[in-house]
Amino acid sequence: MTGFPNELLNGIRKHLEEEKKRVMIRIEELTKQDPFSNPDRANDNAASDSEANEESSHDRFTALVEELKAQVTSIDEALLRIGSGTYGFCSVCGAMIDTDRLAILPTATLCLTHEKEKSTKK
Repeated sequence: MTGFPNELLNGIRKHLEEEKKRVMIRIEELTKQDPFSNPDRANDNAASDSEANEESSHDRFTALVEELKAQVTSIDEALLRIGSGTYGFCSVCGAMIDTDRLAILPTATLCLTHEKEKSTKK
């Protein structure tokens, strides 16, 4: 399996590491903004409409943080593939993933054919 040139992989690695830092900062920001992160909240005797609003906001923050954590996992997996020499190859058929696809989605693990198959099975 002939992989990508090292200089290209180094650029991708750097991009992924920077993206991971950006996502981690965003997770930290969202966690701080979550109304449930306030330790005084438990002692607050807020009205029921305020409580409902806080719960709704908490649910939104939780969903966003979970999505961002999934992005971090995808980035970590891509970095591992770079290290192992399997980056840019379809995890199903082993064919090289189109470089245009990787430019748009550097964490891609499937070639376009298998991505379409995955999408149609859902």
